[in-house]
Amino acid sequence: MYSHSSSIDHRLSVAPMLDWTDRHCRYFLRLLSKHTVLYTEMVTTGAIIYGKGDYLGFHPQEHPVVLQLGGSNAADMARCAEIAQSKGYDEININVGCPSDRVKNGSFGACLMAEPNVVAECVTAMQNMVDIPITVKCRIGIDDMDDDKGLTDFVMPIVDSGCEHFVVHARKAWLKGLSPKENREIPPLNYERVYNLKAQFPDIHISINGGIKSIEQAKAHLQYVDGVMIGREVYSNPYILSEVDSAIFSRTDMPISRLEVVQSMTAYMKEQIANGSKAWHIARHTLGLFQSQPGGKIWRRFLSQNAPKEKENPYLLEMAYEAVEQAVKN
Repeated sequence: MYSHSSSIDHRLSVAPMLDWTDRHCRYFLRLLSKHTVLYTEMVTTGAIIYGKGDYLGFHPQEHPVVLQLGGSNAADMARCAEIAQSKGYDEININVGCPSDRVKNGSFGACLMAEPNVVAECVTAMQNMVDIPITVKCRIGIDDMDDDKGLTDFVMPIVDSGCEHFVVHARKAWLKGLSPKENREIPPLNYERVYNLKAQFPDIHISINGGIKSIEQAKAHLQYVDGVMIGREVYSNPYILSEVDSAIFSRTDMPISRLEVVQSMTAYMKEQIANGSKAWHIARHTLGLFQSQPGGKIWRRFLSQNAPKEKENPYLLEMAYEAVEQAVKN
């Protein structure tokens, strides 16, 4: 049933980030780039199968959108894959990179790098249930597993199970002794190891992730790998995505202006607030819209101060934009 050709162009994507890349964030980012691939926050199989909330909701405009799934029980992973496909997700990514203790105890995330056959079983079970691509996001190693051979030994059985796309965070994870935040910053980046993996598996799609801060850096990596995933930099400075469609995907459309983003987000906020969302849950993702621009601090301060009081005001962003305009004029 599994189709080996993904119609998604993965040259640039935004990383799955817990508490950050929710559906409101993804809608906002999609306004800035029509072609960047967006990922959900990691959702666990337990949340999908037993949770009371709708963990898989998304707006039709978010496509292409990928569900990042956490788990290691092949039957549960297959069941969740089936649900995700029925909801309309374009692809499913297995989390083998998250280094938190919660993840370790649940036997998913980076600890699974020590169990490639478990990951391979999940891939096989999922592919048997759905015809959207199943991909894997991992680190370059964990703890003392720290060489090219360790990464190859992890990848090989998963490739043999039919997985054709790996996103590799170019840091290893220390499961003992470092917090999740420290694991994003302290282990040194080793881009060469990801390049070597691509050279070793030329027919497999390899995307690189970790410490990438600009579109120029992304273009440099694309000389060695198939795709680039950017995380925190996009969250803190989202407007860099407005360059992506022309710089990476060779599109000729005019980039969206910040004012147009504010207008589109206001229409979206009206719709979402009417359905019970709070203004701040949406507006918080736009705090970086004026990063390094005149009025950037005023934008952030206005939203931070006013959002708690204006919980159901869909015009919050337009008010903040006016405050920025006034400040810049003066």
